[in-house]
Amino acid sequence: MTYTTTPDGTRIAYQVQGDGAPLVLLAGQANNHRWWNSVRADFHSVRSTLTLDYRGTGDSDKPDTAHSTELFAQDVVAVLDDLGIDRADVYGTSMGGRVAQQLAARHPHRVNSLILGCTSPGGPHSVERDNDVRRALAQPRPEAARQALLELMYTPRWLAEHPGPHHTLGDPDMPAHSRRHHLSAGNRHDAWDLLPSIGAPTLVLHGTDDLLNPTANAPLLADRIPDARLHLIPGARHAYFEEARTLSGRLVLDFLAAPPRRS
Repeated sequence: MTYTTTPDGTRIAYQVQGDGAPLVLLAGQANNHRWWNSVRADFHSVRSTLTLDYRGTGDSDKPDTAHSTELFAQDVVAVLDDLGIDRADVYGTSMGGRVAQQLAARHPHRVNSLILGCTSPGGPHSVERDNDVRRALAQPRPEAARQALLELMYTPRWLAEHPGPHHTLGDPDMPAHSRRHHLSAGNRHDAWDLLPSIGAPTLVLHGTDDLLNPTANAPLLADRIPDARLHLIPGARHAYFEEARTLSGRLVLDFLAAPPRRS
């Protein structure tokens, strides 16, 4: 485990694996780097992977102060600076995709290529999950809420064949204040006005059966970011990158090998 300290004094834990040009992997809301455990090695044939524990998760500090996706992006920059990496390819899923939007728009000189997975622009232009999903996640019994989240992440067939452990359900060791700050950061994200300024070649990925972050957000992002590519993965839910890892991993590596030139 390696650490860097951000300008506001927060210690951020980060992890580097593999060899080659760096691919930054950004996890979902209230999750640490273990979100990527099952798939990060898929990239190591040609890339090293760089993950971090968001502030409030994993081995990073957990300050009781306001968080935002812009602040998380600044933390990524601090890690890149600590490693002496001027530019990197960035792959963010779920809230990590929102952080990646901030990173690519506000720190364009740090991002070579951008992959946005199962994410949204946030704000009034995004498509929100419906009330049935909200009620399922807000059930008073923790085990029932956890099961509802599992079924939003994965198909029943995949769950039957992969009983766990599952690393996409949130960091179980987060303190309550960190969970609140992560929820607030996700809810307050609105990159709509920033998206047209993204200059990095961009690939948008999403499962067609994603109800947690509705699939309709994918074409919104692809249409808003100049020259972005869109690929929908049939039958996949929110954790498409894990359940459909063979297809999604190949799509990512193919895109990174030959990103389109901007027109």
